[in-house]
Amino acid sequence: MPRAAFVYDEQMSRHELRSDHPMRPVRLRYTYELLQGYGAFDSEDAVLVSPRSALEEEIGWLHTPEYIDAVKRLSAGEGTHEAHRFNFSLQGDNPYYRGMYEAAALSSGATLLAAEMVADGTVDAAFNISGGLHHAAARHASGFCVFNDPALAIHLFLRRGMRVVYIDVDAHHGDGVQEAFFDDDRVLTISVHESGRYLFPGSGFVEELGAGNARGYSVNLPLFPYTGDDVYLDSFRQIVPPLVRAFAADVLVTQLGIDSYHSDPLTHLQLTTMGFVEVVRELGALGVPWLAMGGGGYDLMAVARAWTLAYGEMLGVEWPDTLPRTFALEHGIGHLRDSGSPEVPSNLRLDIRRHAGETVAALKEQVFPVHGVAP
Repeated sequence: MPRAAFVYDEQMSRHELRSDHPMRPVRLRYTYELLQGYGAFDSEDAVLVSPRSALEEEIGWLHTPEYIDAVKRLSAGEGTHEAHRFNFSLQGDNPYYRGMYEAAALSSGATLLAAEMVADGTVDAAFNISGGLHHAAARHASGFCVFNDPALAIHLFLRRGMRVVYIDVDAHHGDGVQEAFFDDDRVLTISVHESGRYLFPGSGFVEELGAGNARGYSVNLPLFPYTGDDVYLDSFRQIVPPLVRAFAADVLVTQLGIDSYHSDPLTHLQLTTMGFVEVVRELGALGVPWLAMGGGGYDLMAVARAWTLAYGEMLGVEWPDTLPRTFALEHGIGHLRDSGSPEVPSNLRLDIRRHAGETVAALKEQVFPVHGVAP
Protein backbone atom coordinates (compact mmCIF):
# COMPACT_ATOMS: atom_id res chain seq x y z
CA MET A 1 0.00 0.00 0.00
CA PRO A 2 1.19 3.55 -0.68
CA ARG A 3 2.08 5.83 2.22
CA ALA A 4 0.15 9.10 2.19
CA ALA A 5 0.52 12.06 4.51
CA PHE A 6 -2.40 14.24 5.54
CA VAL A 7 -1.58 17.68 6.95
CA TYR A 8 -4.07 19.10 9.42
CA ASP A 9 -4.50 20.93 12.69
CA GLU A 10 -7.65 22.47 14.18
CA GLN A 11 -5.97 25.88 13.93
CA MET A 12 -6.24 25.72 10.12
CA SER A 13 -10.05 25.83 10.21
CA ARG A 14 -10.68 28.49 12.85
CA HIS A 15 -10.27 31.77 10.97
CA GLU A 16 -13.09 33.55 9.16
CA LEU A 17 -12.62 35.75 6.11
CA ARG A 18 -15.98 37.47 6.70
CA SER A 19 -19.26 36.25 8.17
CA ASP A 20 -20.96 36.09 4.76
CA HIS A 21 -17.91 35.01 2.74
CA PRO A 22 -18.33 31.80 0.67
CA MET A 23 -14.83 30.54 1.53
CA ARG A 24 -15.41 28.86 4.89
CA PRO A 25 -12.38 27.18 6.48
CA VAL A 26 -14.68 25.06 8.66
CA ARG A 27 -14.92 22.77 5.61
CA LEU A 28 -11.40 21.59 6.49
CA ARG A 29 -12.55 20.44 9.91
CA TYR A 30 -15.51 18.62 8.40
CA THR A 31 -13.19 16.75 6.03
CA TYR A 32 -10.84 15.78 8.84
CA GLU A 33 -13.73 14.64 11.05
CA LEU A 34 -15.17 12.50 8.25
CA LEU A 35 -11.82 10.83 7.63
CA GLN A 36 -11.38 10.32 11.34
CA GLY A 37 -14.84 8.74 11.49
CA TYR A 38 -13.70 6.21 8.89
CA GLY A 39 -10.60 5.44 10.97
CA ALA A 40 -8.40 6.73 8.16
CA PHE A 41 -5.54 7.68 10.46
CA ASP A 42 -5.45 4.32 12.24
CA SER A 43 -3.57 2.82 9.29
CA GLU A 44 0.22 2.76 9.46
CA ASP A 45 0.23 4.00 5.86
CA ALA A 46 -1.70 7.16 6.78
CA VAL A 47 0.67 9.76 8.20
CA LEU A 48 -1.18 12.53 10.05
CA VAL A 49 1.09 15.57 10.22
CA SER A 50 0.79 18.88 12.07
CA PRO A 51 1.51 21.91 9.84
CA ARG A 52 4.20 24.52 10.20
CA SER A 53 4.08 28.17 9.17
CA ALA A 54 5.91 29.25 6.03
CA LEU A 55 8.96 31.40 6.65
CA GLU A 56 8.89 34.92 5.24
CA GLU A 57 11.88 33.96 3.07
CA GLU A 58 9.87 31.07 1.58
CA ILE A 59 6.86 33.29 0.89
CA GLY A 60 9.32 35.61 -0.86
CA TRP A 61 10.13 32.95 -3.44
CA LEU A 62 7.10 34.35 -5.28
CA HIS A 63 5.65 37.34 -3.44
CA THR A 64 7.30 40.76 -3.29
CA PRO A 65 8.58 42.23 -0.01
CA GLU A 66 6.15 45.14 -0.37
CA TYR A 67 3.18 42.78 -0.68
CA ILE A 68 4.27 40.55 2.21
CA ASP A 69 4.67 43.64 4.40
CA ALA A 70 1.21 44.89 3.39
CA VAL A 71 -0.37 41.55 4.35
CA LYS A 72 1.40 41.70 7.71
CA ARG A 73 0.19 45.22 8.40
CA LEU A 74 -3.40 44.56 7.34
CA SER A 75 -3.36 41.43 9.48
CA ALA A 76 -2.44 43.60 12.45
CA GLY A 77 -5.15 46.17 11.68
CA GLU A 78 -2.75 48.70 10.15
CA GLY A 79 -2.44 50.31 6.71
CA THR A 80 -6.09 49.79 5.82
CA HIS A 81 -6.16 53.02 3.79
CA GLU A 82 -4.01 51.39 1.10
CA ALA A 83 -5.59 47.93 1.13
CA HIS A 84 -6.98 48.52 -2.38
CA ARG A 85 -3.43 48.72 -3.78
CA PHE A 86 -3.06 45.02 -3.04
CA ASN A 87 -6.60 44.05 -4.11
CA PHE A 88 -8.02 43.81 -0.58
CA SER A 89 -11.37 45.30 0.46
CA LEU A 90 -13.73 44.56 3.32
CA GLN A 91 -16.74 43.75 1.11
CA GLY A 92 -14.95 42.24 -1.90
CA ASP A 93 -13.57 38.81 -2.71
CA ASN A 94 -10.44 39.44 -0.65
CA PRO A 95 -11.33 40.92 2.74
CA TYR A 96 -8.57 41.69 5.19
CA TYR A 97 -8.98 40.50 8.76
CA ARG A 98 -7.06 40.13 12.01
CA GLY A 99 -4.66 37.21 11.84
CA MET A 100 -4.76 37.03 8.02
CA TYR A 101 -0.98 36.79 7.65
CA GLU A 102 -0.72 34.01 10.21
CA ALA A 103 -3.55 32.02 8.59
CA ALA A 104 -2.05 32.39 5.11
CA ALA A 105 1.46 31.55 6.30
CA LEU A 106 0.16 28.42 8.06
CA SER A 107 -1.68 27.23 4.96
CA SER A 108 1.41 27.83 2.80
CA GLY A 109 3.70 26.20 5.35
CA ALA A 110 1.45 23.15 5.44
CA THR A 111 1.88 22.79 1.67
CA LEU A 112 5.65 23.27 1.91
CA LEU A 113 5.87 20.65 4.64
CA ALA A 114 3.89 18.23 2.48
CA ALA A 115 6.17 19.05 -0.47
CA GLU A 116 9.27 18.34 1.62
CA MET A 117 7.90 14.93 2.61
CA VAL A 118 7.26 14.06 -1.04
CA ALA A 119 10.63 15.39 -2.21
CA ASP A 120 12.46 13.45 0.51
CA GLY A 121 10.63 10.22 -0.38
CA THR A 122 9.14 9.98 3.12
CA VAL A 123 5.71 9.35 1.56
CA ASP A 124 4.36 8.53 -1.89
CA ALA A 125 1.71 11.24 -1.65
CA ALA A 126 0.84 14.11 0.67
CA PHE A 127 -2.43 16.05 0.90
CA ASN A 128 -2.84 19.54 2.35
CA ILE A 129 -6.54 20.32 2.08
CA SER A 130 -6.00 23.90 3.31
CA GLY A 131 -3.80 24.71 0.29
CA GLY A 132 -4.42 25.15 -3.41
CA LEU A 133 -4.79 28.94 -3.28
CA HIS A 134 -3.91 29.31 -6.92
CA HIS A 135 -5.08 32.84 -7.79
CA ALA A 136 -2.73 34.91 -5.61
CA ALA A 137 -0.18 36.91 -7.61
CA ALA A 138 3.29 38.11 -6.71
CA ARG A 139 2.04 41.60 -5.82
CA HIS A 140 -1.61 41.20 -4.86
CA ALA A 141 -4.37 38.97 -3.52
CA SER A 142 -6.96 37.48 -5.86
CA GLY A 143 -9.94 35.12 -5.78
CA PHE A 144 -9.95 34.47 -1.99
CA CYS A 145 -6.18 33.74 -2.12
CA VAL A 146 -3.53 35.66 -0.16
CA PHE A 147 -0.35 33.59 -0.77
CA ASN A 148 0.00 31.19 -3.70
CA ASP A 149 1.07 27.98 -1.97
CA PRO A 150 1.05 25.80 -5.13
CA ALA A 151 3.60 28.15 -6.72
CA LEU A 152 5.70 28.14 -3.53
CA ALA A 153 5.73 24.33 -3.53
CA ILE A 154 6.80 24.28 -7.17
CA HIS A 155 9.66 26.65 -6.29
CA LEU A 156 10.71 24.22 -3.55
CA PHE A 157 10.84 21.33 -6.02
CA LEU A 158 12.72 23.42 -8.59
CA ARG A 159 15.30 24.32 -5.96
CA ARG A 160 15.90 20.57 -5.60
CA GLY A 161 16.44 20.20 -9.35
CA MET A 162 13.12 18.48 -10.03
CA ARG A 163 10.93 18.79 -13.13
CA VAL A 164 7.36 19.56 -12.10
CA VAL A 165 3.97 18.93 -13.66
CA TYR A 166 1.15 20.95 -12.11
CA ILE A 167 -2.44 19.83 -12.74
CA ASP A 168 -5.32 22.02 -11.59
CA VAL A 169 -8.90 20.70 -11.68
CA ASP A 170 -10.56 23.57 -9.82
CA ALA A 171 -13.55 25.01 -11.69
CA HIS A 172 -11.61 28.30 -11.88
CA HIS A 173 -8.51 28.72 -14.03
CA GLY A 174 -5.24 28.39 -12.12
CA ASP A 175 -4.07 31.78 -13.33
CA GLY A 176 -1.63 32.64 -10.56
CA VAL A 177 0.37 29.44 -11.00
CA GLN A 178 0.34 29.75 -14.78
CA GLU A 179 1.63 33.33 -14.55
CA ALA A 180 4.41 32.36 -12.14
CA PHE A 181 5.89 29.78 -14.55
CA PHE A 182 4.72 31.05 -17.94
CA ASP A 183 8.28 31.16 -19.32
CA ASP A 184 9.80 28.24 -17.38
CA ASP A 185 10.17 24.99 -19.33
CA ARG A 186 10.97 23.04 -16.14
CA VAL A 187 7.27 23.30 -15.24
CA LEU A 188 4.31 21.98 -17.23
CA THR A 189 1.06 23.58 -16.01
CA ILE A 190 -2.28 22.06 -17.00
CA SER A 191 -5.57 23.63 -15.91
CA VAL A 192 -8.96 22.01 -16.53
CA HIS A 193 -11.70 24.51 -15.72
CA GLU A 194 -14.94 26.19 -16.68
CA SER A 195 -14.25 28.57 -19.55
CA GLY A 196 -13.17 32.08 -18.59
CA ARG A 197 -15.90 33.37 -20.90
CA TYR A 198 -18.36 32.46 -18.17
CA LEU A 199 -16.40 32.42 -14.90
CA PHE A 200 -13.75 34.27 -12.88
CA PRO A 201 -10.88 34.98 -13.50
CA GLY A 202 -11.75 35.37 -17.18
CA SER A 203 -8.59 33.62 -18.42
CA GLY A 204 -7.35 30.14 -19.20
CA PHE A 205 -7.91 29.93 -22.94
CA VAL A 206 -6.12 27.50 -25.25
CA GLU A 207 -4.11 30.35 -26.75
CA GLU A 208 -2.32 30.98 -23.43
CA LEU A 209 0.50 28.60 -24.32
CA GLY A 210 3.54 29.95 -22.47
CA ALA A 211 6.42 32.13 -23.59
CA GLY A 212 9.93 31.72 -24.99
CA ASN A 213 11.40 28.24 -24.52
CA ALA A 214 8.30 27.37 -22.49
CA ARG A 215 5.82 27.90 -25.31
CA GLY A 216 3.56 24.86 -25.16
CA TYR A 217 4.21 24.33 -21.43
CA SER A 218 1.10 26.23 -20.28
CA VAL A 219 -1.88 24.06 -21.16
CA ASN A 220 -5.51 25.09 -20.69
CA LEU A 221 -8.57 22.91 -21.16
CA PRO A 222 -11.56 25.26 -20.76
CA LEU A 223 -14.99 23.60 -20.67
CA PHE A 224 -18.52 24.80 -21.37
CA PRO A 225 -20.86 25.46 -18.43
CA TYR A 226 -22.81 22.37 -17.30
CA THR A 227 -20.14 19.95 -18.51
CA GLY A 228 -20.69 16.70 -16.61
CA ASP A 229 -18.70 13.59 -15.76
CA ASP A 230 -18.69 11.92 -19.16
CA VAL A 231 -17.47 14.82 -21.31
CA TYR A 232 -15.13 16.06 -18.58
CA LEU A 233 -13.43 12.68 -18.17
CA ASP A 234 -13.19 12.04 -21.90
CA SER A 235 -11.54 15.44 -22.45
CA PHE A 236 -9.22 14.99 -19.46
CA ARG A 237 -8.07 11.54 -20.58
CA GLN A 238 -7.33 12.67 -24.11
CA ILE A 239 -5.09 15.55 -23.01
CA VAL A 240 -3.60 15.12 -19.55
CA PRO A 241 -2.03 11.62 -19.32
CA PRO A 242 -0.27 11.79 -22.75
CA LEU A 243 1.29 15.17 -21.94
CA VAL A 244 2.36 14.16 -18.43
CA ARG A 245 4.04 10.99 -19.71
CA ALA A 246 5.85 12.89 -22.46
CA PHE A 247 7.07 15.56 -20.03
CA ALA A 248 8.58 12.91 -17.71
CA ALA A 249 8.15 14.90 -14.51
CA ASP A 250 9.93 14.08 -11.27
CA VAL A 251 6.96 15.18 -9.19
CA LEU A 252 3.23 15.74 -9.63
CA VAL A 253 1.61 18.77 -7.99
CA THR A 254 -2.19 18.87 -8.08
CA GLN A 255 -4.85 21.34 -7.04
CA LEU A 256 -8.01 19.35 -6.27
CA GLY A 257 -10.64 22.06 -6.04
CA ILE A 258 -14.16 20.58 -5.92
CA ASP A 259 -16.09 23.69 -6.92
CA SER A 260 -16.64 21.70 -10.13
CA TYR A 261 -19.37 19.88 -8.18
CA HIS A 262 -22.87 20.13 -9.61
CA SER A 263 -24.41 21.91 -6.61
CA ASP A 264 -21.57 24.35 -5.98
CA PRO A 265 -23.10 27.82 -5.53
CA LEU A 266 -20.39 29.73 -7.41
CA THR A 267 -19.81 27.70 -10.57
CA HIS A 268 -21.61 25.81 -13.33
CA LEU A 269 -19.79 22.53 -13.99
CA GLN A 270 -21.74 19.36 -13.21
CA LEU A 271 -19.30 16.85 -11.75
CA THR A 272 -20.42 14.24 -9.25
CA THR A 273 -18.30 12.52 -6.61
CA MET A 274 -17.97 9.63 -9.09
CA GLY A 275 -16.50 11.89 -11.76
CA PHE A 276 -14.21 13.63 -9.30
CA VAL A 277 -12.80 10.43 -7.86
CA GLU A 278 -12.17 9.11 -11.38
CA VAL A 279 -10.05 12.20 -12.04
CA VAL A 280 -8.13 11.60 -8.81
CA ARG A 281 -7.67 7.94 -9.80
CA GLU A 282 -6.23 9.05 -13.16
CA LEU A 283 -3.78 11.32 -11.35
CA GLY A 284 -2.65 8.52 -9.05
CA ALA A 285 -2.20 6.18 -12.01
CA LEU A 286 0.46 8.52 -13.44
CA GLY A 287 2.85 6.89 -10.98
CA VAL A 288 4.73 10.06 -10.01
CA PRO A 289 5.50 11.24 -6.44
CA TRP A 290 2.43 13.29 -5.60
CA LEU A 291 1.72 16.51 -3.73
CA ALA A 292 -2.00 17.29 -3.55
CA MET A 293 -3.75 20.41 -2.28
CA GLY A 294 -7.35 21.43 -1.79
CA GLY A 295 -8.70 24.54 -3.46
CA GLY A 296 -12.17 25.81 -4.21
CA GLY A 297 -15.36 24.18 -2.99
CA TYR A 298 -18.34 26.01 -1.49
CA ASP A 299 -20.86 23.20 -0.96
CA LEU A 300 -19.37 22.18 2.37
CA MET A 301 -20.59 18.59 2.48
CA ALA A 302 -19.52 18.01 -1.13
CA VAL A 303 -16.06 19.20 -0.12
CA ALA A 304 -15.83 16.85 2.85
CA ARG A 305 -17.06 13.85 0.87
CA ALA A 306 -14.93 14.49 -2.23
CA TRP A 307 -11.67 15.11 -0.37
CA THR A 308 -12.31 12.07 1.83
CA LEU A 309 -12.63 10.01 -1.33
CA ALA A 310 -9.47 11.62 -2.71
CA TYR A 311 -7.41 10.72 0.34
CA GLY A 312 -8.76 7.18 0.13
CA GLU A 313 -7.39 6.98 -3.41
CA MET A 314 -3.98 8.15 -2.18
CA LEU A 315 -4.02 5.37 0.44
CA GLY A 316 -5.43 2.75 -1.90
CA VAL A 317 -8.47 2.37 0.37
CA GLU A 318 -12.16 2.38 -0.54
CA TRP A 319 -14.30 3.75 2.28
CA PRO A 320 -17.77 2.27 2.93
CA ASP A 321 -20.52 4.29 1.28
CA THR A 322 -22.53 4.57 4.51
CA LEU A 323 -21.18 7.54 6.43
CA PRO A 324 -19.98 7.14 10.02
CA ARG A 325 -23.03 7.48 12.29
CA THR A 326 -21.89 10.53 14.28
CA PHE A 327 -20.99 12.50 11.15
CA ALA A 328 -24.21 11.48 9.37
CA LEU A 329 -26.40 12.57 12.29
CA GLU A 330 -24.59 15.89 12.74
CA HIS A 331 -24.83 16.88 9.08
CA GLY A 332 -28.02 15.18 7.97
CA ILE A 333 -26.53 13.13 5.13
CA GLY A 334 -26.12 9.38 4.83
CA HIS A 335 -23.85 8.48 1.92
CA LEU A 336 -20.28 9.22 0.86
CA ARG A 337 -20.90 8.85 -2.86
CA ASP A 338 -23.55 10.34 -5.12
CA SER A 339 -26.22 7.92 -6.29
CA GLY A 340 -26.81 9.57 -9.67
CA SER A 341 -25.92 12.40 -11.99
CA PRO A 342 -27.69 15.75 -12.41
CA GLU A 343 -29.80 16.23 -15.51
CA VAL A 344 -28.10 18.55 -17.99
CA PRO A 345 -30.54 20.73 -19.97
CA SER A 346 -31.04 19.08 -23.37
CA ASN A 347 -30.52 22.32 -25.27
CA LEU A 348 -26.97 22.56 -23.86
CA ARG A 349 -25.73 19.03 -24.54
CA LEU A 350 -24.71 19.72 -28.12
CA ASP A 351 -22.89 22.92 -27.15
CA ILE A 352 -21.07 21.10 -24.34
CA ARG A 353 -19.80 18.34 -26.61
CA ARG A 354 -18.95 20.69 -29.47
CA HIS A 355 -16.99 23.02 -27.20
CA ALA A 356 -15.04 20.15 -25.63
CA GLY A 357 -14.31 18.58 -29.01
CA GLU A 358 -13.01 21.83 -30.47
CA THR A 359 -10.88 22.54 -27.38
CA VAL A 360 -9.32 19.07 -27.35
CA ALA A 361 -8.60 19.29 -31.09
CA ALA A 362 -6.95 22.70 -30.69
CA LEU A 363 -4.72 21.43 -27.88
CA LYS A 364 -3.69 18.39 -29.88
CA GLU A 365 -2.77 20.65 -32.79
CA GLN A 366 -0.96 23.37 -30.84
CA VAL A 367 0.54 21.61 -27.80
CA PHE A 368 1.06 17.92 -28.62
CA PRO A 369 3.77 18.58 -31.27
CA VAL A 370 5.84 20.59 -28.77
CA HIS A 371 6.10 17.49 -26.57
CA GLY A 372 6.38 14.93 -29.36
CA VAL A 373 2.94 13.48 -28.70
CA ALA A 374 1.00 12.11 -31.64
CA PRO A 375 -2.47 13.68 -32.01
